[in-house]
Amino acid sequence: MRTTSPNASRRRSAAILAAAILTVGVAGCGSSDSPSAAQAGPPAASANPDAGVLGIRDPWVKAADKGMTAAFGTLVNDGDADITVTGATTSLSPMELHEMTMKDGKMVMQQKQGGIVIKAKSTHALEPGGDHLMLMNLTKPVQAGDELTFTLTFADGKTQQFRAMAKPFTGAQESYAPGHGEPMTGMSATPEMSMSPAS
Repeated sequence: MRTTSPNASRRRSAAILAAAILTVGVAGCGSSDSPSAAQAGPPAASANPDAGVLGIRDPWVKAADKGMTAAFGTLVNDGDADITVTGATTSLSPMELHEMTMKDGKMVMQQKQGGIVIKAKSTHALEPGGDHLMLMNLTKPVQAGDELTFTLTFADGKTQQFRAMAKPFTGAQESYAPGHGEPMTGMSATPEMSMSPAS
């Protein structure tokens, strides 16, 4: 049977005691010399290379066989400064940022001048009948269940990709027809809703 000498036992006890003192000392220094979490503030988004400029909740695309369609979702800005989306792209179609607005007593669709602004610490809905990302001329059908990749461009030059699933949608009865004025075959605009060309 192996025995431990009194010297080895003392050395091991001294090593354990030194480690305990070092741990307490480091913890004590951390609490008195380091800035508190409140002083340091939240970590910057750039600290995580995978973090996007915005959060994007529930993104989706309206399924369409041809012509135009749109992408929707909720843009989430958890930061302390406003963020402006100035453009969007996808491989299936040229894109524009669009809005619905009242003009001469009618709801009209038009290009959103100045981009889409998401205020600090808030959200901004992209939805049928409101702001949306318009796919202008599909090169192939977008069928329910398809997943599309989009790239957003921001006022500061940064970009961010997101994916959105296509689903059928008939609400709001927006035509997304060429010229925005002529509904596609089998589709009609709701009363008092006119789709004007982008200005």
